[in-house]
Amino acid sequence: MKTKKAAPVVEVIMLLIACLTSLVLIKIPAAIPLKELEYDFYLKNAPMIVFFGMSIYLLLTKGKLKKIHWLWTLLAFAIPAVFINLLPVTDKNDTVMLSCMHLALLMWCIYGMIYIGMDTKTEKRMAYIRYNGDLIVLTSIILAAGSIFSMITIGLFGLLGMEIHDFYFKIIGVWGLVSAPIVATYIIKNHGIIANRIAPIIANIFSPLVLIMLAIFLISFPFSEKDPYKDREFLLVFNILLLGVMALIVFAVSESSKIRKQQFNKVVLTLMAIAALIINTIALSAIIYRLGEYGFTPNRTAVLVSNLLLFGHLIWITIGLFKVTFNKKDIVLVEDAISKYLPIYAAWTIIVVFAFPFIFGVK
Repeated sequence: MKTKKAAPVVEVIMLLIACLTSLVLIKIPAAIPLKELEYDFYLKNAPMIVFFGMSIYLLLTKGKLKKIHWLWTLLAFAIPAVFINLLPVTDKNDTVMLSCMHLALLMWCIYGMIYIGMDTKTEKRMAYIRYNGDLIVLTSIILAAGSIFSMITIGLFGLLGMEIHDFYFKIIGVWGLVSAPIVATYIIKNHGIIANRIAPIIANIFSPLVLIMLAIFLISFPFSEKDPYKDREFLLVFNILLLGVMALIVFAVSESSKIRKQQFNKVVLTLMAIAALIINTIALSAIIYRLGEYGFTPNRTAVLVSNLLLFGHLIWITIGLFKVTFNKKDIVLVEDAISKYLPIYAAWTIIVVFAFPFIFGVK
C-alpha cells in the first residue's frame, strides 16, 4: 500500500475521523426509533460500516486523490447499502440472510479495490491478502487488550460504587469494536515491521498443527456415527472446516517471501491442500445428495455453487503447490492461482447479494 507519508499528528487526526465516522454510523439505531429493528440494522449494515470506516482512513491518508476516487467509493458503498436496507427484515428469510452474509464479502472486495488503488496485478492482490492476515492478527491482539482494559475499568469504577457496565459497552465498547480494524490498519501502515514479524511465525506454527488435526479428522471420520449426507449440522461443520483450511493456505502462501526457502512449509501446504480437496469432495457429494432428496432452496444453491468455486480454486492451488514443491517452481505460480481467481468470488457475491432476492423472492 503505497501512500504519501502524512505527518504523525495529521495521521492520528485522520485515524480519529475514520473511527468517529464508524461510531456515528453504528449508533444510528440509538438516535432514531429503530429499537424493534436494531438486530436487523446491525446484521445488514455492520460489515459495511466497518469497511467504510477503513476505506475513509485509507482515502484520507493517500494524499491527493481525484474526486472520482471519492465518488467511486461513495457509490460502491451507497448502492449496496440502499439495496440491502430496502429488503424485508432478515428474520426467517433465507434469501435476505444470504444477501447479508455475502454483502460482507462484497464489502471486502470493494475495500480491496480501494486498498490496491484499482491496480489488479498479482503482486498488488497478494499484498492485499497479506495485509488481511496481518489485520486479523493485530485486530485480535487489539480486541484482547481492549477486553482486559474494559474489565479493569469496569472493576475499578465498581469499587467506587459506580455501575458503568451498560454505558461503557454501549459507547466505548461498540466504538472499540468498529475501530479495532481501523487502528490495526494504522499500525500496519506506520509500523508494518510489527505485523511482518508476527504473521509468518503464526503461519509456520499453525500450518503443521492444522495438517495434523486434518489427518486425525479424516482418519476418524469413517468410524464416526456422523453422516454429512443426512446430518445438516455436520455438513455445516465440514464447510466451516473447509473455509478455515482454505483461508490458512492462502494466508501462508501470502507470506511466501518469508518462507520461500523452507521446503518443509511447502510440503505442509501441499498436504493441506490435498486434505482440503478431500473434505471439499465429501461436502460436494453430500450437497448434491441433499439436493436430489430435498430439492433446491436458496441456501442449498448458494452452498453448492460456493463449494464448486472452492473446488475449482483448490485444484488450481494444489497443482501450483505440487509444481513449487516437487518441480522447484517459484511460489509466484501459486500466488497467481490465488489472485487470478478472486474476481470469480467477487462476481458470485454480487449475484447472491443482488440477484438472489429476485430469483428466489423475499417473502
